[in-house]
Amino acid sequence: MRLLHTMLRVGDLERSIDFYTKVLGMRVLRRHEVPEGRYTLAFVGYGDESDSTVLELTHNWDTASYELGTAFGHLAIAVDDAASTCAAVRAAGGKVTREAGPVKFGTTVIAFVEDPDGYKIEFIERKSAR
Repeated sequence: MRLLHTMLRVGDLERSIDFYTKVLGMRVLRRHEVPEGRYTLAFVGYGDESDSTVLELTHNWDTASYELGTAFGHLAIAVDDAASTCAAVRAAGGKVTREAGPVKFGTTVIAFVEDPDGYKIEFIERKSAR
């Protein structure tokens, strides 16, 4: 068994694709329109679905936004340098919600950014993350 994908409902699919590809450096792996169901799926990620966990961005055509609720926490991405990754996100128009620094009660360096729909993304600094 392996984890295939995480699905996020998004209010504006193109805006979300732009964020995940242009700001976070993922690529669009595939897209699927379902007119009879009035939704579109876009799968984005850093690697192929055959061997990497990816994100499924689901856009329900008649829904512009969602309440995020309190159960979902965040996505986590390994990065080489959390501070420079935050700077790149900010330069690309992204929102940094926690600057890079050690986790409370530990030494691991983390940071948080927010996607256009308000989902949190944690950067975990791991030298040689690539």
